[in-house]
Amino acid sequence: MTQIESKGASRTAVVLGGTQGIGREIVKALAAQGATVYLSGRTMESAQTAAAEIGLGTIPLAVDLSEPEAIASSLTSVASVDDLIIPAIERDANTIADYNIAGAMRLVTLKLVGYAEAIHALRDRFTSTASIVLFGGLALERPYPGSTTVSTVNGGVVGMVHTLACELAPVRVNAVHPGIIGDSPYWENKDNSHIVNRTPLGRLVTMDEIVGSVLFLLDNTGVNGVNLAMDGGWLLK
Repeated sequence: MTQIESKGASRTAVVLGGTQGIGREIVKALAAQGATVYLSGRTMESAQTAAAEIGLGTIPLAVDLSEPEAIASSLTSVASVDDLIIPAIERDANTIADYNIAGAMRLVTLKLVGYAEAIHALRDRFTSTASIVLFGGLALERPYPGSTTVSTVNGGVVGMVHTLACELAPVRVNAVHPGIIGDSPYWENKDNSHIVNRTPLGRLVTMDEIVGSVLFLLDNTGVNGVNLAMDGGWLLK
């Protein structure tokens, strides 16, 4: 039994970006272990729909991280936080040749300002054993045409983990940086064979494995300031 499982219902988790994809799977895993889980969507309607579908006492919130001025008021109903997980993302294929300023600003604001403001808004409600897990990505290490903004903000997440682990101590701060997730809704129907061929595992990582990495970072109280690549060894080849 892991530490988070043994604490069970004594934990309160907030998952910002919990209505679909990896965020939704994280919510389901934490709620199944007995934690009280707040999940956010960009609208209350999407959050309520996800909470109703997941069940297990999950509580919906409307939080748009790309509008940081409204984040604090969106989180007023959360009394205390043991675990804060922020998997919210914005996909942005934005080349320099055809640069979209609005798209770039939205992604930078969501990841670098929105993440930080959510932590700022909740800082006085973190418990003595609180843990934060942010989400970055491996475009920092494996850039591609159109990834300039994505690669840059993922680098920012790396720096944010380092500085927040120092500033918020003893609250632990870590991040997961997934590669291509083979069974995620975004990737499962795409031809990923060129990535598989460069991955020592001989396959892509799964959503369940990404969730497992989040639970590990929440559970292991000796892990702090870590940016964990979850790519099956893709960066090695």
